[in-house]
Amino acid sequence: MSFENKRPMRDEPRINRRIRVPEVRLIDDEGNQLGVVNTREAIQKAEDAGLDLVEIQPTARPPVCKIMDYGKHKYEINKKKNEQKKKQVVVHIKEIKLRPSTDEHDFQTKVRHIKRFLEEGDKVKVTVRFRGREMAHLNLGQLQMKKLEEEIKGVGEVEGMPKLEGKQMFMMVVPCKKKTPSQPQQKPATPEVETK
Repeated sequence: MSFENKRPMRDEPRINRRIRVPEVRLIDDEGNQLGVVNTREAIQKAEDAGLDLVEIQPTARPPVCKIMDYGKHKYEINKKKNEQKKKQVVVHIKEIKLRPSTDEHDFQTKVRHIKRFLEEGDKVKVTVRFRGREMAHLNLGQLQMKKLEEEIKGVGEVEGMPKLEGKQMFMMVVPCKKKTPSQPQQKPATPEVETK
């Protein structure tokens, strides 16, 4: 497959005839340094080997180019990126909104949701929204937050004290760190006594 006719992506290196400098520092397909070579000559060597001339260090003077199978090289880079993505742990932030006057049943429903999110490994932003005259009773919001903190013990923990921002009070709740199970302590062996 010819890569010359394709338009290069911004982060893709220049290859073959897209390399428009007069000279390049050339490395062959076995990793041997061939020194500074005319670009046309370098492209011809790559074509003779049935491979591509790839610019691997465009900022060097002259640019460093290597003779390689560009399709295979690109495949290996994508494979490494995919493996790194698999190893990444994505943490989502869920938001639960409360009111200072949220009744007990609704509060318990929201607690169940928060526990489920924490068990799935997500962070939860808990927000208490105040309207109008409720701003005079910020202590009700703080009581809601304190009550919530008690309800989720063992599953999650609060990351910092609740903060007031405008007409909202919020706090972040994160999953508890899993403790590594320690070796169970063995009881000392007691001699067995035969009974008749």
